[in-house]
Amino acid sequence: MPQNNPTMAKDKTMYVCENCGQESPKWVGKCPACGQWNTFKEIRVSSESGTMAARSAAQSVRSGGSVSGKNHPQLLRDISAKDEPRISMGDGELDRVLGGGLVPGSIVLLGGEPGIGKSTLTLQTILGMSDRKVLYVSGEESAHQLKMRAERLCSSSESNTQNSTPNTLFILTETSLEAIFEQIKDVQPELVVIDSIQTIATETADSSAGSIVQVRECASALLRFAKSSGVPVILIGHINKEGSLAGPKILEHIVDTVIQFEGDQQHLYRILRATKNRFGSTSELGIYEMRQDGLRQVSNPSELLLNSDHEGLSGVAISSAVEGVRPFLVETQALVSSAAYGTPQRSATGFDQRRLNMLLAVLEKRVGFKLMQKDVFLNIAGGLRVTDMAMDLSVIAAVLSSNVDTPIEHGWCMAGEVGLSGEVRPVARIEQRIGEAEKLGFTNMILPRQNLQGLDSKKYKIKLHPVRKVEEALRLLFG
Repeated sequence: MPQNNPTMAKDKTMYVCENCGQESPKWVGKCPACGQWNTFKEIRVSSESGTMAARSAAQSVRSGGSVSGKNHPQLLRDISAKDEPRISMGDGELDRVLGGGLVPGSIVLLGGEPGIGKSTLTLQTILGMSDRKVLYVSGEESAHQLKMRAERLCSSSESNTQNSTPNTLFILTETSLEAIFEQIKDVQPELVVIDSIQTIATETADSSAGSIVQVRECASALLRFAKSSGVPVILIGHINKEGSLAGPKILEHIVDTVIQFEGDQQHLYRILRATKNRFGSTSELGIYEMRQDGLRQVSNPSELLLNSDHEGLSGVAISSAVEGVRPFLVETQALVSSAAYGTPQRSATGFDQRRLNMLLAVLEKRVGFKLMQKDVFLNIAGGLRVTDMAMDLSVIAAVLSSNVDTPIEHGWCMAGEVGLSGEVRPVARIEQRIGEAEKLGFTNMILPRQNLQGLDSKKYKIKLHPVRKVEEALRLLFG
């Protein structure tokens, strides 16, 4: 009888939280792991033989047998401590975020909103890698669409003198994981790009592409392939409406590096930042400018983010911010007006809304300016989102400048974190902030007094004004 055949395993039903990937044999209303309600979805899991088939398919494409069938323990002193060799992507901003380049055998997840430019960034980068064999797997676009985009990017690339696509780039339009592994075995690429992981499906999981099980199984199989063969893999992933990567949370645990491509589609600038990096720092930042002919690297963001036409206008303050280890000057714009509908509005673009409310409370309690019946709108110029605490001082200065309708004199910038008692707290990397302001021609800079301790101010041409409280900074700006 077929039902008595031991080689035929039954499928089983289980429930998986679509938010964090927690598994449960039965449906529960509240996830015990992440605490979200109504997130458990019913899935069907096939037999273990399917998982073993995917594992054998991934290991069948190993090049050179870099990993043996059995692993043996090693003494810590016998393990080499040399840095991993890096593969340069030919993109200074991307290499910086990756920690110096792509590590062989690593798996990188690139996430971002639809239409933000993930595919454009990836295709533009691999088009410049003419010395390496690359396999680009697309489950969303046809080969003709990719060809037209590649020709547009190549025709506008300054680095490509022949204005032609490289002959080392292979395009594959496929959504079956098993078929992708077969083509990888034939092509033997040095880099694999999957666009996107939500469109890839394996026969071992009985569910549609993009589901929790499919994303988990496909990512696990690609991880085994990358580690066993030494070929790096770049996965492009979508994000959901909450701003997090779509699919199970385990997807971010599987990969070595998670990179977010952020920015407002209505603005020109895009920010590339790493939220996880096993081979480097997560404090690095890459900035791009979106153009009709592709993405352009922004090597000096300060000159592009500053608007030279704000002289004589109130509500504008310049802050010396640091994102990661990269200093740049940011223009903070504020508008304060009487509340027309009774309830005052508080709106912030590119800045934390809750921190704005806290700074307004400090301005009212410690400095004495009544803003309870005023609408306050804050905007970080250029469409950037800045998380540096040193922006506090410029936010307060811009709000007060708009409230009293008095512009801040040209040539002034500032950096400082504001505490709840109105004190100006010290910030990190003060020398880099001062150097960036001096390089761009600023003549006066307000900074926390504690940062001036042990600092040789004579070597700077810019005049430094140390302050201890918010009142001192506002007195310097407005008299």
